Amino acid sequence: MIYMLEDEEGIRNFVIYALKSSGFEAEGFEAPSALYEAIKAELPELLLLDRMLPEEDGLEVLKKLRSVPETQKLPVIMLTAKGTELDKVEGLDNGADDYIAKPFGTMELISRIKALLRRTYGSSAETEKLSLGGIAVYPTKHEVFAEGEKVNLTLKEYDLLLMLMRHRGQVFSRDSLLREIWGYDFAGESRTVDVHIRTLRQKLGDCGELIETIRGVGYKAGDGSID
Repeated sequence: MIYMLEDEEGIRNFVIYALKSSGFEAEGFEAPSALYEAIKAELPELLLLDRMLPEEDGLEVLKKLRSVPETQKLPVIMLTAKGTELDKVEGLDNGADDYIAKPFGTMELISRIKALLRRTYGSSAETEKLSLGGIAVYPTKHEVFAEGEKVNLTLKEYDLLLMLMRHRGQVFSRDSLLREIWGYDFAGESRTVDVHIRTLRQKLGDCGELIETIRGVGYKAGDGSID
């Protein structure tokens, strides 16, 4: 998921459309307060950050993100009309990973995003494959296949599946899944996990049996006994 903080609606909508057309999941926000709320619910893989914003300057937003462990290493590309060398240096010195001056070309933006994601998560991850029975997950591509058929999951369903498969055989309590997937500030109940597990199993078809229920505890990726 890529987030964009940009107060100009036309630019925001255009970039989000371009990102989705390129195969990314993306969501845009007009004000910093809306971005902060979204990050509490779901941490993105990358942030596109405007410099001149309502509520507070983009540099202040960047400083806040770099000051807390949850977003300290979040990849950030600044997109701004302030394109002097001093502005770029200021942005990079305050923690931006890249800096693109407006106006910018869509192809260049997509290329810069892909390059930053490769640098951040590693080029070797492009070919990483996690397998469990008939399930195959390609983490960097965010693709899931069940018995060779591509499965479309929501981000939370995907994150749940990825976590269980990365720790195959390990039992996770509902509370621990809430903390890891939804974040410590998530105000929901453990029932949320059950609902997402149920829809995940349904989408995986027969392979859904590989997500096991451990009575009174939680879930694990195992040999297919749901209970």
